[in-house]
Amino acid sequence: MPELNLTAQNFDQTILQSDKPIFVDFWAPWCGPCRMMGPIVEELALEMENVLVAKVNVDEETEVAQRFNILSIPTFMVFKGGQPVDQFSGAMSKEVMKERIERSL
Repeated sequence: MPELNLTAQNFDQTILQSDKPIFVDFWAPWCGPCRMMGPIVEELALEMENVLVAKVNVDEETEVAQRFNILSIPTFMVFKGGQPVDQFSGAMSKEVMKERIERSL
């Protein structure tokens, strides 16, 4: 499934109503590591059928970024049952990212 774009308007509803865990990528277009991780996140969105993959542009959605105290990007969070269950930052391989997501499920 292609990744979702989350905004302040749809964030809570999407997170709370999902019957699947949600992996959220907090990113910005000017961030080099974010651009490097973008294709990996897109691949995982297509491969991991048991997880919804979403993105939050921290420049456009400052309210959401502040709410979760996102201080560096890329930052990744896994939500399960409407609650954050894991958070990690930085560039990594697709295999490491997939393993980290699966640990939270």
